[in-house]
Amino acid sequence: MSPPAERAQAPRRWAGIRVQLLLLLLPGMALLLGIDSWVDHEYRSAAIDTSYDESLLRVLSAINRSVRMDEKGDVDMAVPDAVQSMFLSGPSLYRELHMGLAQLDNAGAALAERTLLGTHALPAPPADAAPIPPRAGFEATRNSRIVFYPASDLGHAVRVASLQRDVLDASGKRYRLHLQAAESTEWRVEAREHSARREVEHDLRMLVAAALMTWFGVAWALRPLKRLRASLSARPAHEMQPLDSIDVPNEVAPLVDAVNHNIEVRQKALSEQRRFLTDAAHQLRTPIAIMMTQIAYAMREKEPQPLQESLQAINAQLGRSQRLTDQLLAMADASRASDEVDPAPLVDLNDLAHEVVLQYVPLARAKNQDLGWDDIRGEQFPANASDGVAAAPVRARPAELHEALANLLDNAINHTPVNGSITVAVRIEDQWVMAEVTDTGPGIPPERREASFERFRRGAPKAGTTRGAGLGLAIARAYARRNGGDIVLVDPAQQRAGVGLCARLLLPLASAVEE
Repeated sequence: MSPPAERAQAPRRWAGIRVQLLLLLLPGMALLLGIDSWVDHEYRSAAIDTSYDESLLRVLSAINRSVRMDEKGDVDMAVPDAVQSMFLSGPSLYRELHMGLAQLDNAGAALAERTLLGTHALPAPPADAAPIPPRAGFEATRNSRIVFYPASDLGHAVRVASLQRDVLDASGKRYRLHLQAAESTEWRVEAREHSARREVEHDLRMLVAAALMTWFGVAWALRPLKRLRASLSARPAHEMQPLDSIDVPNEVAPLVDAVNHNIEVRQKALSEQRRFLTDAAHQLRTPIAIMMTQIAYAMREKEPQPLQESLQAINAQLGRSQRLTDQLLAMADASRASDEVDPAPLVDLNDLAHEVVLQYVPLARAKNQDLGWDDIRGEQFPANASDGVAAAPVRARPAELHEALANLLDNAINHTPVNGSITVAVRIEDQWVMAEVTDTGPGIPPERREASFERFRRGAPKAGTTRGAGLGLAIARAYARRNGGDIVLVDPAQQRAGVGLCARLLLPLASAVEE
């Protein structure tokens, strides 16, 4: 194993959780703060304009209350000096008052207007200017019209308040009184800009505060993970204890639980591996020790006959050792996870089971056993004929199914006494395809059947039976489960309980027309 410093480092993400949160949260917060500031700015700008407009309106209100028409049609205007002084001495760079009076003809049209107050006429209101209702404090007269509008006067950008109303003299003649108050807008603009600067500064402070809170908040929340990382780094390589998830955040607890589950699975796998290696070494040590003893005995023999007997015993022991080695390799292959990504092919379990039966006929005859085959298509169907349609279609890997059935049949032959009988049959029930190997051996009590699938689990030998390594059922079940099926042990259907055994391989039924 290479040193830790030389191990290839996995590529890391370009940004951590804190940076990602900042990139996710800050743009949204900036947008929301910008919208909120824009709304506040518009509201404050309107409030600033309203405040300045009210100051202009108060001047017009004071002048409006001081205007009277005498009996001769002259305007009796007693405008308080304080009003004019207050207005003209304001903080704005430019202020101007104007009052004009025009007589109305019979059609209501204004004749030439004469200036009563002010140095010159201010810009007239635009035709499309929207009037506002008369405010409280104004004299209620006909055709009163109050308008605010922007204009330019003597090179100054001004805001103008205009009041127009009709008045009557003592003789009943109608006149139109026009009052105007203009003020430059630099104070309004400066107030709005100051408000906008205040909003921007406030938003920047909020964003900086949010960024700092997010940065340090995430760092504080990740402290349990740092402690967890430190504890993992300090662990010895062989230690496989579960991680402590007490102090981790709730959002990370499922990840820690998944890691603990993975550790538990690996612990079981390592334990099974150690157990398998220990059992395999023990199983191989015994025949090796026997053969070494037999070899030592043969080396001392001088006569040909005892030497020949010793060699035959060694050969028999080598055969058993080879069978054990083959089973160990099969068990190792069946226990590993499948690395195939393509779907399993369509297999006719009926044909495959028939092939296995034909292969084991010589072994059964050697023990004078009756090995029978029950074809799913019936006895009248020729044994070697095929109509091209799968009689018992399943999705599985043929080599693995063959190995599973071979182990079931080999197990049945080993545990069935001489002159016994074994029957292999295939049938379909609901959505399952079943291959059954039924024998007339000693059987297995129901309470011990599940334990018989454990590796190297062997029962007590009976008269006329062969003692195996205890791997046949474990290998068969491992291959069956890897192909989506299973193996169960049940009592034979036609025999009394406690005599004989039926090993049933179950696989999901597949469609016979699948491509």
